[in-house]
Amino acid sequence: MTQPRSIEIYDTTLRDGSQGEGVNFSLEDKLAITRRLDEAGVDFIEGGYPLSNPKDAQYFARVRHLTLSRSRVAAFGMTRRRGMAAADDPGMKALLDAGTSVVTIVGKTSAFHVAEVLGVSREENLAMISDTVAYLHVAGREVFYDAEHFFDGWKLDPDYARATLLAAAAAGATRIVLCDTNGGTLPDEVARLTTAARQTLVAGGHAAAVAIHCHNDCDLAVANSLAAIDAGAVQVQGTINGIGERCGNADLISVMANLALKLQGFSVLGGSGTRHLTELSRFVYETANMSYRPGQPFVGASAFAHKGGMHVHAVSKAAESYEHIAPEAVGNSRRVLVSELSGRSNIAALVTRSDVRDDRKILDTVLAEVCRLENEGWQFEAAGASFDLLVDRCAGTFRPAFEKLAYHVEVESRSAAAADVRTEATVKLAVAGQLRHEVAEGDGPVNALDAALRKALQAVYPALARMHLLDYKVRVINAQEGTAAKVRVSIESTDGGSVWGTVGVSENVIEASWLALADSFHYFLGRTG
Repeated sequence: MTQPRSIEIYDTTLRDGSQGEGVNFSLEDKLAITRRLDEAGVDFIEGGYPLSNPKDAQYFARVRHLTLSRSRVAAFGMTRRRGMAAADDPGMKALLDAGTSVVTIVGKTSAFHVAEVLGVSREENLAMISDTVAYLHVAGREVFYDAEHFFDGWKLDPDYARATLLAAAAAGATRIVLCDTNGGTLPDEVARLTTAARQTLVAGGHAAAVAIHCHNDCDLAVANSLAAIDAGAVQVQGTINGIGERCGNADLISVMANLALKLQGFSVLGGSGTRHLTELSRFVYETANMSYRPGQPFVGASAFAHKGGMHVHAVSKAAESYEHIAPEAVGNSRRVLVSELSGRSNIAALVTRSDVRDDRKILDTVLAEVCRLENEGWQFEAAGASFDLLVDRCAGTFRPAFEKLAYHVEVESRSAAAADVRTEATVKLAVAGQLRHEVAEGDGPVNALDAALRKALQAVYPALARMHLLDYKVRVINAQEGTAAKVRVSIESTDGGSVWGTVGVSENVIEASWLALADSFHYFLGRTG
């Protein structure tokens, strides 16, 4: 039996990924991501350019004290400056001072960039590549050479592109990284030119292997990376979640999942498996303070979400009918969504009550109510608690913990100062046979309503002390109506153990907030008492 070909995973989230718009890692963020990538089994972690800023220099000083089980940290830099010996170049000193066992050097491979961007002769560029790689190699570093603009450069002048690769390999580079820097190359071109690069190195008698580094400007970075690997590349470079400059880099999450689960004959991450990929993806999003991409392949919240009734019906019988892999293989989970597109199968899959799940009449009533409400702007995909309460109401088993008699919210602005605003809410409720009339102040209308509700209910329901709001979102539904448009308010709440979502819709944002807030209280109290 043929052994699977091990593909090296080279992560550049901390360097190339940090160049993405809105991405900014602190020093502690970079160290935390380094630890997590090592735990995941990544082979190489590019930490940054030590001469570019104090943070990167501090990173290399700190990372050497981390105990990494698998990953090797790489410092990134450029070829020596023109007209200067490598030994005299401050960049070379910074790379050596970083203390990493691997150094990645980027150099010009395109004759166009040599002339128009770098502004040196072709011969000087070859010398810059050779001198830099040789200097670092002799100093005991393993050197990877990033052949910038390789694919565009080869198509423009293949002979010169070959010469740059051979210069790096002859000087001691162990990996020749073919970079689709502009992200404009197509998969068939990547495969063909990767093969050509390999043949160039073999013909030159060099042992250096080929690697791939793709940008995503044509939304093909993952496909291009896989094409290069199929053509013989031994290493793939990219970032977690594909973050990076312009349209980003190859998403290593998708690359690793495809190599491990979809393609035959490859292994990644030292065989540690892919069940941690969803957690890894979300860890990087959280650390970077970025929003998740619901539709992200393999690990997105919607990657295994089913909404159409026909789909849900089929998946309930055979998951593989609409899922290309088991979601658990990448640490994700299946979700069934409910909407106006749902069938009875969706409703039955989401209903938590066994007595309702098999009652076709109630299921049809719930489905009809969902369709009616969604037509008015309601949405239950992220409001499971409101959906459960809707089921209770349709089944005639809803027992409210309180009854709203009235509420009043007053906002008073006392001066021109933005901070000089007072918000007060008054609620009048029927609770356990008693009339409760309470008033509270808050930072805004919803906060004041929440505080007033708690004052009215706390004596009867002391468990409310465990519950608090996590998130509050407002979305305009029919924006063409201007200030008279309906709004949808979504609230996320927790008791410290579980998290639930509720929703409210109205032309009045306060009323929509009340509906979502009241549902959250009813849901919690109905399940805790």
